[in-house]
Amino acid sequence: MTNKLKTDFGPMMKTLADWLRAATLGVLAAAAASLLGCSGGTVRAKGTNTPPAVPVSVFTAEKRDVPVYLSGLGNVTAFNTVNVKSRVDGAITQVNFKEGQQVKQGDLLIQIDPRPYQVQLEQAEGQLAKDQAQLKDANIDLARDTELVASGVLAQQQLDLQRAQAGQLEGTIKSDQAQIDNAKLQLTYSRITAPISGRVGLRLVDIGNIVHASDSNPLVVITQLQPISVVFTLPEDNLQTVSKHMQSGELEVDAYSRDDQTKLATGKLQSLDNQIDQTTGTGRLKAIFDNQDNSLWPNQFVNARLQLEVRKDSTVIPSAAIQRGPNGTYVYVVKPDKSVDIRSVMVALNQSNLSVIESGLTPGEVVVTDGQDKLQSGSRVEPRTGAAGGGNSNGGGRRGGQSQQNGSNKAEAGGQ
Repeated sequence: MTNKLKTDFGPMMKTLADWLRAATLGVLAAAAASLLGCSGGTVRAKGTNTPPAVPVSVFTAEKRDVPVYLSGLGNVTAFNTVNVKSRVDGAITQVNFKEGQQVKQGDLLIQIDPRPYQVQLEQAEGQLAKDQAQLKDANIDLARDTELVASGVLAQQQLDLQRAQAGQLEGTIKSDQAQIDNAKLQLTYSRITAPISGRVGLRLVDIGNIVHASDSNPLVVITQLQPISVVFTLPEDNLQTVSKHMQSGELEVDAYSRDDQTKLATGKLQSLDNQIDQTTGTGRLKAIFDNQDNSLWPNQFVNARLQLEVRKDSTVIPSAAIQRGPNGTYVYVVKPDKSVDIRSVMVALNQSNLSVIESGLTPGEVVVTDGQDKLQSGSRVEPRTGAAGGGNSNGGGRRGGQSQQNGSNKAEAGGQ
């Protein structure tokens, strides 16, 4: 019976082993096919999913002359301001100016009734004539008494009295002459003339008003606008540098509007103040402007830019291209194959929206001004269209476009 069982299970075990071998081979084949399929798919993905080029704004490094400025907040100050007041009392009979009129020194502005002062002058002249007649009579008596004393007819005391009387009359005549001069002066003061050349302000009195020499309010204000001055401040650390440059010649000062966008006038630095404001740590400087077009007005706030020097043949790029990292400043340089390379640069000067490169970059090389946050070394880029000559892009984002525009304006300023 035992042999019979062996005979019955032998074929069954052989069939099971064959089935297991077949199943194992099938699993291995499926796994191999899966691996081959994944490998092929990866290769295809690598071939078809190449990262696209990053659109960026670019600028071609230029060689240009760059002016070096120091900027400060300034206040326009009239070169001369006069509050015209009356020096005599009286009624105004004439007003010979129009509001806002440009007047010259000596022009008649206001006439005060001169008749009272004319009468005083005539009275003083009359008194002088009277005293001169008395002096003439006294001198005649003095000459007669002198002869009588010499002949012994008249006492010496009488001669001395006559001489004293003639001397008193001479003093009276000098006093009369002083009264005449004073009356003439008062008569002159009744004619109020322009003490300086300048622009007349708004009229503060009308014809018929009675004014007094003791009045505190002026009759009119005259302001000299040509030339005009601007007083501005700079940090005390810059004053020594300014003083050294002043020894080499005159320094130009540009006055800009409050938004620092519009150039109003160009003048010359006149002087530095003799002390530093301890509360602000700044020093005051004064510049003079011709102001022929009346672009500057007293008490106007302006931004003053003092030009210290001009750096010749500097390598210039927009400040937007400068990046900062652990190892210092760098830029993304676009290579001819439209890939980018990280280049360390040394910035010598930041002037408005321009950076002067001391080393690390040469004129003609193209740098990225916008879109750097999407780049790394070796990334491919696509400069945006609409660029000016040399690969400069005017449409590469707001920051890049503004930097380039301001850079162009600075170049013009430097050229001038």
